[in-house]
Amino acid sequence: MTDRLPHTLRSDALDNRERILDAARALFATEGLNVPMREIARQAGVGPATLYRCFPTKQMLATEAFVDEMRACHVFVDEGLAEPDPWRGFCLVIEKTCELHARSRGFTEAFMSTFPDAMDIAAERAYALRSIAELAHRAKDAGHLRPDFVLDDLILMLMANRGIHTTSKATRVAASRRFAALVIQAFRASPQHSPLPPAARLAPAAPGKIM
Repeated sequence: MTDRLPHTLRSDALDNRERILDAARALFATEGLNVPMREIARQAGVGPATLYRCFPTKQMLATEAFVDEMRACHVFVDEGLAEPDPWRGFCLVIEKTCELHARSRGFTEAFMSTFPDAMDIAAERAYALRSIAELAHRAKDAGHLRPDFVLDDLILMLMANRGIHTTSKATRVAASRRFAALVIQAFRASPQHSPLPPAARLAPAAPGKIM
């Protein structure tokens, strides 16, 4: 019995950690990073002491919870850089960035420096912004990206994308895809009105008005 006890404790601790991370991911995605730590503990079915023993700060919890998002961000930025056509690569990054951030409000807040001392997030943010700046430079040289585009326009895009609020994640993602298409048209040097993705129903139609 004595020999088995440490293994049992380690197993329980791992289970608690996974439950906390699952609860944090779900709550961060829908509520953002302002969700109280006690609510995360409650959703995970653990006490606050257990939560803080696993993750002493919300910064540490958020960094661990967004590992998959950071990895996905790195992958699609690399895909954009590897695309022979710089405009196609730039558009790919815009589209996938908007969708990734639409799926998790908390990741957008973390990415935009809510936790500037979270080194993993800060390093990934720096890599993404540096890579997009390189893509933008190539797309401008190719004559596809408007010459007055600046990196702050990307931050403005993320802020606007974060403002899409719906009760359904699917609706939020659909709205974000259409928003990304509009942004790409605005960023293009020579306007070309390509068909937009389907519109998402964000509000009830006004009486007597066809939408």
